[in-house]
Parts: sequence; C-alpha cells; structure tokens
Amino acid sequence: MFTTTARNLLTGLVIATATATPLWAEVMVRDVEVTTDLDALQNEKAAAHYAHLSDDLERAIIADLDGKMGETGSTITIDIDEVELANSFQAQLGVADSHLTGSVGVSHDSDNSKFDAYTLSVSYEDAGPFFAPGTDLTKIMTDSQEYYDAMIAAFADHVVQKLK
Repeated sequence: MFTTTARNLLTGLVIATATATPLWAEVMVRDVEVTTDLDALQNEKAAAHYAHLSDDLERAIIADLDGKMGETGSTITIDIDEVELANSFQAQLGVADSHLTGSVGVSHDSDNSKFDAYTLSVSYEDAGPFFAPGTDLTKIMTDSQEYYDAMIAAFADHVVQKLK
C-alpha cells in the first residue's frame, strides 16, 4: 500500500514538473543589439578582423534563440569590451589566454522580473565545443576565421543559455 501511494505521488510530481517546465522556459525576445566601438581599438589588425563583430554576434544570438523572437518580449543589449578584445588579439598573448568580453543587459518594457545585467567573458576553452569537428586546435590562431566563428558561437550560446 505504501509503495502504491509513493509511486502515485512520484508520478504526479513528474507529470506536474514536465508540464510546468515549458511555461517557465518560454522566453521571448523582441530585439538584440550589439555594439562594438571599433574606433576605440588601438590594435588596427584586431579592428580590421572584427569589423563585423556586432552584426555577426547579433545574428548568432537570434539563430540560437530558435523561434523565440517576437513582437513583444525582452531586449538584449551587449556592449563588447574593446580593450579586452584588442588585448586578446595581440600575438604575444597566445590563443589560450584570449577572451571575448562584453556587458550584457536584458530588459523588458512591461515585466521587471525579466531584467538582468552581467559581464560575460568567453575564453578559447569555452569556444572548444564550437570548432568544427576535426579542427586541429593546436594550429588555431586568434586571427583565424575558425577562432572568430567559435568565439562568436560560444558568446551567443552563453547569452541564450542565461535567458532560460
């Protein structure tokens, strides 16, 4: 008798959790804005290489939101730290020490419970899962397209995961 009651209670909890989770996880986003002041970069090679960083990061975040964009919802604003970007790009640092850092803000026009602000920094190590399979990670340089794509993907993924 105790076993049947416990099993029924456990089944009820599993069903309640399974049906409640999608409601909690539903996050809609109205807009994504990324700014990078490339004029502030003292490293000309970094400025040239990251010329489309804002647009590329916006597109990556929107793609990761996978249908969660709408007419109403939260606004995500990101300001990339240009100093950190330039320092990470310098050759003497080495790829393992590099970071992509930015201030992230999440706001909502009518729901203050959907507000968040934090600094996000992704490293080369964080980007590891975003390299194409078979990539020789020992040959990656900070000025390679593979490095750039993986860092953008890692940053976008972290922003979207933090929304959930």
